Amino acid sequence: MTSTGTLRATDRAQMAMMLEVTAFPKPGNVDRCHDYETTTLEHFLASAILVRPAFENAEMRKDGIGKIILDAVRLTGGHSGGNTHFGAFILLIPLIMGSGIQGALSCIKRTTVDDALDFYQAFGMARVRVLPSDELDVNDPQTAEKLKSRNMTLYNVMEYSSGHDIVAREWVNGYSLTRKGADLLISHGCGRRSIVQAFLDLLACEPDTFIAKKHGLQVAVQTMNTAGMVRDGIKDLASFDQECIDRGINPGSMADIMIASIYTALGEGWEWDC
Repeated sequence: MTSTGTLRATDRAQMAMMLEVTAFPKPGNVDRCHDYETTTLEHFLASAILVRPAFENAEMRKDGIGKIILDAVRLTGGHSGGNTHFGAFILLIPLIMGSGIQGALSCIKRTTVDDALDFYQAFGMARVRVLPSDELDVNDPQTAEKLKSRNMTLYNVMEYSSGHDIVAREWVNGYSLTRKGADLLISHGCGRRSIVQAFLDLLACEPDTFIAKKHGLQVAVQTMNTAGMVRDGIKDLASFDQECIDRGINPGSMADIMIASIYTALGEGWEWDC
Protein backbone atom coordinates (compact mmCIF):
# COMPACT_ATOMS: atom_id res chain seq x y z
CA MET A 1 0.00 0.00 0.00
CA THR A 2 1.04 3.58 -0.66
CA SER A 3 0.71 6.23 2.04
CA THR A 4 -1.48 9.10 0.83
CA GLY A 5 -1.77 11.14 4.02
CA THR A 6 1.46 13.04 3.27
CA LEU A 7 0.59 13.99 -0.32
CA ARG A 8 0.05 17.65 -1.18
CA ALA A 9 -3.55 18.83 -1.18
CA THR A 10 -3.36 19.43 -4.94
CA ASP A 11 -2.23 15.84 -5.53
CA ARG A 12 -5.02 14.43 -3.36
CA ALA A 13 -7.63 16.54 -5.17
CA GLN A 14 -6.50 15.33 -8.59
CA MET A 15 -6.36 11.74 -7.34
CA ALA A 16 -9.87 12.04 -5.92
CA MET A 17 -11.21 13.18 -9.30
CA MET A 18 -9.42 10.32 -11.07
CA LEU A 19 -10.38 7.62 -8.55
CA GLU A 20 -14.07 8.59 -8.59
CA VAL A 21 -14.50 8.43 -12.36
CA THR A 22 -12.54 5.18 -12.83
CA ALA A 23 -14.37 3.26 -10.10
CA PHE A 24 -17.10 0.96 -11.47
CA PRO A 25 -19.92 0.24 -11.64
CA LYS A 26 -21.38 3.52 -10.39
CA PRO A 27 -25.05 3.59 -11.45
CA GLY A 28 -25.64 5.87 -14.42
CA ASN A 29 -22.35 7.75 -14.33
CA VAL A 30 -19.34 7.67 -16.63
CA ASP A 31 -16.78 5.11 -15.51
CA ARG A 32 -14.17 2.87 -17.09
CA CYS A 33 -16.92 0.64 -18.52
CA HIS A 34 -19.18 3.17 -20.24
CA ASP A 35 -19.29 6.75 -21.53
CA TYR A 36 -22.05 9.20 -22.33
CA GLU A 37 -22.74 10.03 -25.95
CA THR A 38 -20.76 13.28 -25.87
CA THR A 39 -18.78 12.97 -22.62
CA THR A 40 -16.26 10.20 -22.09
CA LEU A 41 -13.90 8.87 -19.45
CA GLU A 42 -11.08 10.70 -21.22
CA HIS A 43 -12.85 14.05 -20.79
CA PHE A 44 -13.07 13.50 -17.03
CA LEU A 45 -9.43 12.45 -16.81
CA ALA A 46 -8.33 15.42 -18.92
CA SER A 47 -10.15 17.79 -16.55
CA ALA A 48 -8.43 16.18 -13.57
CA ILE A 49 -5.06 16.96 -15.17
CA LEU A 50 -5.79 20.39 -16.63
CA VAL A 51 -7.21 21.86 -13.39
CA ARG A 52 -3.92 21.54 -11.49
CA PRO A 53 -2.86 25.24 -11.68
CA ALA A 54 -6.16 26.28 -10.06
CA PHE A 55 -5.71 23.72 -7.27
CA GLU A 56 -2.15 24.93 -6.70
CA ASN A 57 -3.48 28.48 -6.49
CA ALA A 58 -6.02 27.33 -3.90
CA GLU A 59 -3.29 25.59 -1.89
CA MET A 60 -1.27 28.81 -1.84
CA ARG A 61 -4.43 30.93 -1.25
CA LYS A 62 -3.44 33.43 -3.94
CA ASP A 63 -7.01 34.41 -4.90
CA GLY A 64 -10.56 34.22 -3.58
CA ILE A 65 -12.69 31.09 -3.89
CA GLY A 66 -14.85 32.54 -6.67
CA LYS A 67 -11.83 33.52 -8.79
CA ILE A 68 -10.25 30.08 -8.36
CA ILE A 69 -13.49 28.33 -9.34
CA LEU A 70 -13.60 30.55 -12.42
CA ASP A 71 -9.97 29.67 -13.24
CA ALA A 72 -10.76 25.96 -12.81
CA VAL A 73 -13.62 26.20 -15.30
CA ARG A 74 -11.46 28.11 -17.77
CA LEU A 75 -8.64 25.59 -17.50
CA THR A 76 -10.91 22.58 -18.05
CA GLY A 77 -13.27 24.04 -20.64
CA GLY A 78 -11.15 23.45 -23.71
CA HIS A 79 -12.40 19.95 -24.55
CA SER A 80 -15.66 18.91 -26.19
CA GLY A 81 -16.97 16.94 -23.21
CA GLY A 82 -18.72 19.86 -21.54
CA ASN A 83 -19.00 20.38 -17.79
CA THR A 84 -17.43 17.43 -15.99
CA HIS A 85 -16.48 18.71 -12.53
CA PHE A 86 -18.14 22.06 -11.73
CA GLY A 87 -19.74 20.77 -8.53
CA ALA A 88 -16.51 19.08 -7.52
CA PHE A 89 -14.63 22.37 -7.88
CA ILE A 90 -17.17 24.08 -5.60
CA LEU A 91 -16.43 21.49 -2.92
CA LEU A 92 -12.72 20.84 -3.45
CA ILE A 93 -11.37 24.37 -3.70
CA PRO A 94 -12.46 25.45 -0.17
CA LEU A 95 -11.23 22.09 1.17
CA ILE A 96 -7.81 22.70 -0.38
CA MET A 97 -7.67 26.30 0.81
CA GLY A 98 -8.74 25.38 4.32
CA SER A 99 -6.68 22.20 4.66
CA GLY A 100 -9.80 20.20 5.45
CA ILE A 101 -13.44 20.61 6.37
CA GLN A 102 -13.10 22.92 9.36
CA GLY A 103 -10.75 25.24 7.54
CA ALA A 104 -12.98 25.18 4.47
CA LEU A 105 -15.94 26.35 6.54
CA SER A 106 -13.92 29.33 7.75
CA CYS A 107 -12.89 30.17 4.19
CA ILE A 108 -16.40 30.07 2.78
CA LYS A 109 -17.75 32.30 5.53
CA ARG A 110 -15.24 34.94 4.41
CA THR A 111 -16.33 34.98 0.77
CA THR A 112 -17.29 38.31 -0.81
CA VAL A 113 -19.63 39.76 -3.42
CA ASP A 114 -16.73 39.64 -5.87
CA ASP A 115 -16.48 35.90 -5.22
CA ALA A 116 -20.17 35.60 -6.06
CA LEU A 117 -19.71 37.54 -9.30
CA ASP A 118 -16.74 35.38 -10.33
CA PHE A 119 -18.75 32.28 -9.49
CA TYR A 120 -21.66 33.35 -11.67
CA GLN A 121 -19.29 33.95 -14.55
CA ALA A 122 -17.93 30.44 -14.07
CA PHE A 123 -21.50 29.13 -13.77
CA GLY A 124 -22.36 30.57 -17.18
CA MET A 125 -19.21 29.20 -18.80
CA ALA A 126 -19.84 25.70 -17.43
CA ARG A 127 -23.43 25.68 -18.72
CA VAL A 128 -24.69 23.97 -15.58
CA ARG A 129 -28.29 22.76 -15.54
CA VAL A 130 -30.50 25.20 -13.55
CA LEU A 131 -34.10 25.39 -12.45
CA PRO A 132 -36.26 27.43 -14.86
CA SER A 133 -37.81 29.36 -11.96
CA ASP A 134 -34.50 30.44 -10.39
CA GLU A 135 -34.65 34.15 -9.54
CA LEU A 136 -30.86 34.41 -9.73
CA ASP A 137 -30.76 32.85 -13.19
CA VAL A 138 -27.24 32.71 -14.58
CA ASN A 139 -28.67 33.61 -18.01
CA ASP A 140 -30.34 36.79 -16.72
CA PRO A 141 -28.12 39.85 -17.38
CA GLN A 142 -29.65 41.50 -14.31
CA THR A 143 -28.36 38.84 -11.92
CA ALA A 144 -25.01 40.56 -11.34
CA GLU A 145 -26.79 43.76 -10.32
CA LYS A 146 -29.08 41.78 -8.01
CA LEU A 147 -26.05 40.25 -6.29
CA LYS A 148 -24.46 43.67 -5.83
CA SER A 149 -27.62 45.42 -4.63
CA ARG A 150 -28.33 42.69 -2.11
CA ASN A 151 -24.67 42.49 -1.04
CA MET A 152 -24.76 38.72 -1.58
CA THR A 153 -21.48 36.94 -0.94
CA LEU A 154 -20.73 33.55 -2.48
CA TYR A 155 -21.71 31.95 0.82
CA ASN A 156 -25.06 33.78 0.61
CA VAL A 157 -25.51 32.40 -2.91
CA MET A 158 -24.93 28.87 -1.61
CA GLU A 159 -27.44 29.50 1.18
CA TYR A 160 -29.94 30.65 -1.43
CA SER A 161 -29.30 27.54 -3.56
CA SER A 162 -29.12 25.01 -0.74
CA GLY A 163 -32.83 24.19 -0.83
CA HIS A 164 -32.58 22.68 -4.30
CA ASP A 165 -28.89 21.77 -4.70
CA ILE A 166 -27.05 19.30 -2.46
CA VAL A 167 -23.61 20.56 -3.51
CA ALA A 168 -24.51 24.08 -2.34
CA ARG A 169 -26.04 22.51 0.78
CA GLU A 170 -22.63 21.09 1.72
CA TRP A 171 -21.33 24.63 2.30
CA VAL A 172 -24.29 25.41 4.55
CA ASN A 173 -24.44 22.07 6.41
CA GLY A 174 -20.75 21.85 7.20
CA TYR A 175 -19.88 19.31 4.47
CA SER A 176 -22.06 16.74 6.23
CA LEU A 177 -22.40 14.35 3.27
CA THR A 178 -18.71 14.74 2.44
CA ARG A 179 -17.87 13.77 6.00
CA LYS A 180 -20.27 10.83 5.85
CA GLY A 181 -18.76 9.66 2.57
CA ALA A 182 -15.22 9.82 3.93
CA ASP A 183 -16.25 7.82 7.00
CA LEU A 184 -17.95 5.25 4.76
CA LEU A 185 -14.83 4.89 2.63
CA ILE A 186 -12.70 4.27 5.69
CA SER A 187 -15.21 1.80 7.16
CA HIS A 188 -15.55 -0.16 3.89
CA GLY A 189 -11.79 -0.58 3.53
CA CYS A 190 -9.38 0.38 0.79
CA GLY A 191 -9.62 0.46 -2.96
CA ARG A 192 -12.14 0.68 -5.77
CA ARG A 193 -14.85 -1.47 -4.19
CA SER A 194 -14.96 0.86 -1.21
CA ILE A 195 -15.67 3.80 -3.53
CA VAL A 196 -18.54 1.96 -5.23
CA GLN A 197 -20.06 0.90 -1.92
CA ALA A 198 -19.72 4.35 -0.35
CA PHE A 199 -21.27 5.91 -3.47
CA LEU A 200 -24.26 3.56 -3.20
CA ASP A 201 -24.62 4.37 0.49
CA LEU A 202 -24.68 8.10 -0.24
CA LEU A 203 -27.07 7.71 -3.17
CA ALA A 204 -29.42 5.73 -0.92
CA CYS A 205 -29.59 8.41 1.76
CA GLU A 206 -30.72 11.53 -0.15
CA PRO A 207 -32.21 12.39 -3.57
CA ASP A 208 -29.61 13.55 -6.07
CA THR A 209 -30.56 17.08 -7.06
CA PHE A 210 -28.94 16.83 -10.50
CA ILE A 211 -31.37 14.00 -11.27
CA ALA A 212 -34.22 16.09 -9.85
CA LYS A 213 -33.35 19.06 -12.11
CA LYS A 214 -33.13 16.82 -15.17
CA HIS A 215 -35.96 14.32 -14.56
CA GLY A 216 -37.99 15.64 -11.63
CA LEU A 217 -38.00 14.94 -7.90
CA GLN A 218 -40.04 11.73 -8.22
CA VAL A 219 -37.34 10.10 -10.37
CA ALA A 220 -34.64 11.28 -7.95
CA VAL A 221 -36.51 9.69 -5.04
CA GLN A 222 -37.06 6.47 -6.99
CA THR A 223 -33.34 6.34 -7.77
CA MET A 224 -32.52 6.87 -4.09
CA ASN A 225 -34.87 4.05 -3.07
CA THR A 226 -33.48 1.68 -5.68
CA ALA A 227 -29.93 2.44 -4.50
CA GLY A 228 -31.07 1.40 -1.03
CA MET A 229 -32.38 -1.88 -2.43
CA VAL A 230 -29.03 -2.54 -4.11
CA ARG A 231 -27.16 -1.65 -0.93
CA ASP A 232 -29.37 -4.05 1.05
CA GLY A 233 -28.88 -6.89 -1.45
CA ILE A 234 -32.47 -6.85 -2.75
CA LYS A 235 -31.55 -5.67 -6.27
CA ASP A 236 -28.56 -6.35 -8.50
CA LEU A 237 -26.06 -3.50 -8.96
CA ALA A 238 -25.37 -4.26 -12.64
CA SER A 239 -29.06 -4.16 -13.56
CA PHE A 240 -29.52 -0.89 -11.64
CA ASP A 241 -26.57 0.58 -13.49
CA GLN A 242 -28.03 -0.47 -16.85
CA GLU A 243 -31.47 0.92 -15.97
CA CYS A 244 -29.92 4.30 -15.16
CA ILE A 245 -27.93 4.31 -18.39
CA ASP A 246 -30.97 3.37 -20.48
CA ARG A 247 -33.05 6.16 -18.93
CA GLY A 248 -30.30 8.80 -18.95
CA ILE A 249 -30.29 9.02 -15.16
CA ASN A 250 -26.91 10.15 -13.87
CA PRO A 251 -26.34 11.05 -10.19
CA GLY A 252 -23.90 13.83 -10.97
CA SER A 253 -24.29 15.76 -7.71
CA MET A 254 -23.54 12.69 -5.61
CA ALA A 255 -20.48 12.02 -7.77
CA ASP A 256 -19.20 15.51 -6.90
CA ILE A 257 -19.73 14.83 -3.21
CA MET A 258 -18.01 11.47 -3.61
CA ILE A 259 -14.94 13.25 -5.01
CA ALA A 260 -14.84 15.53 -1.95
CA SER A 261 -15.24 12.47 0.28
CA ILE A 262 -12.34 10.68 -1.41
CA TYR A 263 -10.20 13.80 -1.05
CA THR A 264 -11.02 13.98 2.66
CA ALA A 265 -10.42 10.27 3.24
CA LEU A 266 -7.09 10.36 1.40
CA GLY A 267 -5.95 13.08 3.79
CA GLU A 268 -6.88 10.84 6.72
CA GLY A 269 -4.86 7.84 5.53
CA TRP A 270 -7.43 5.94 3.45
CA GLU A 271 -5.65 3.74 0.92
CA TRP A 272 -6.64 3.48 -2.73
CA ASP A 273 -4.23 0.82 -4.08
CA CYS A 274 -5.44 -2.54 -2.86
